Amino acid sequence: MTRGTTNPNRLRRMDRWIAAVHGAELRRAGDAVAVDLGYGAAPWTPVELLQRLRTVAPRARVVGVEIDPARVAAARPYEREGLAFRHGGFEIPLPERPSLIRAANVLRQYEEAEVAEVWARLCARLAPACANSRGGLLVEGTCDEIGRRHVWVALGAEGPRTVTFATRLGSLDRPSDLAERLPKALIHRNVPGEPVHAFLRDFDRAWAAAAPYASYGVRQRWIRAVRDLTADWPVTDGATRWRQGEVTVRWGALAPRG
Repeated sequence: MTRGTTNPNRLRRMDRWIAAVHGAELRRAGDAVAVDLGYGAAPWTPVELLQRLRTVAPRARVVGVEIDPARVAAARPYEREGLAFRHGGFEIPLPERPSLIRAANVLRQYEEAEVAEVWARLCARLAPACANSRGGLLVEGTCDEIGRRHVWVALGAEGPRTVTFATRLGSLDRPSDLAERLPKALIHRNVPGEPVHAFLRDFDRAWAAAAPYASYGVRQRWIRAVRDLTADWPVTDGATRWRQGEVTVRWGALAPRG
């Protein structure tokens, strides 16, 4: 069981990214099911997830899954068309295979060695790929208490695909401030010799070099810093996402060594 602490709008950055990059898959799935795993002591995050997904996939449904029966009982009055709550955990107690599983601030209490097994278990429950779909998506990561800083890994049935760093730009002194919100698979690897440490080091250097752009605003400084990063790192998105205070990098470039 997680601590259960949550706040309204805490996962807005993750939701916004999911809608942008996975919305087309959800639309193609039609009556797609999204799971908010470990939503906490209050049902705000599944309620908000439904609202945001339906802007891009009007038939999407959301199921909040919690391991604490008391939290499920407390959330049941919020059920409505397209929104339900179930008792369960990593087994994902649904008859169908979801098109999306979101697990935010869930694995931080586990050991790093347990992460791969949990990822594999959750990915095995995702909707399979087919002729016109890459299949379901698992989004797992960590954010601060009010959602200003967030880092998550996106995974398909084949395993990890990307790592996304997202922030309220005005809250940063330097990009490496996001290190405290690295997901469990990476947070203990932010040490010399590991790729994620090298990435954050290079990001800080690019941020410093982009200081003259601060006169045009912090957003322009971020965009310039990320653009410089693309020379050495496999950034997968473009300026549209960078303007949101995001940058996404291929998992293989940041994966732990060994």
